[in-house]
Amino acid sequence: ATTEIYTLSLHDALPICCPCGSPLALDECCGRYHQGAAAPDPEALMRSRYSAFALGLNTYLLATWHPSTRPEVLEPDPDTAWKSLVIVHAEPALAHRGQVHFRAFFCSYEGERRRKRWHVLEEVSRFVKEDEHWWYVDGAPTLNRLKPRRNDPCLCGSGRKLKVCCGE
Repeated sequence: ATTEIYTLSLHDALPICCPCGSPLALDECCGRYHQGAAAPDPEALMRSRYSAFALGLNTYLLATWHPSTRPEVLEPDPDTAWKSLVIVHAEPALAHRGQVHFRAFFCSYEGERRRKRWHVLEEVSRFVKEDEHWWYVDGAPTLNRLKPRRNDPCLCGSGRKLKVCCGE
């Protein structure tokens, strides 16, 4: 009897859901922008930047940040896990500027005991279009610590209880 060995490539695996909350696979959604396609509007750029934060794609974040406000370095944050994105309002883009109001839920691991702490980052982000590309300029972020209970809906947006989903 012969034993056959099967190997899977990334293309054979099940598609990875896009972290931005879209029902599309990553490659069909934000992944195409991460690979170099231009985002068509501020909301698409905002979603792709959130996905880049969730996936640790700091090079993409810097590349889509307007040069006038872009930091020199963006350090990775291994203690943060981005869980869900909610677009509160995305203004229809004008010719060369736009705004997106969003909430991003995440957990961080803090202190010596590495306790999981939940937070929400809320921001109205400003975008400009130059040379046929949208750029993130800046925003006015607010950061709030959340204290969800075990039986509350999970902040990742799955619809399941926190205790059986992302846990505490």
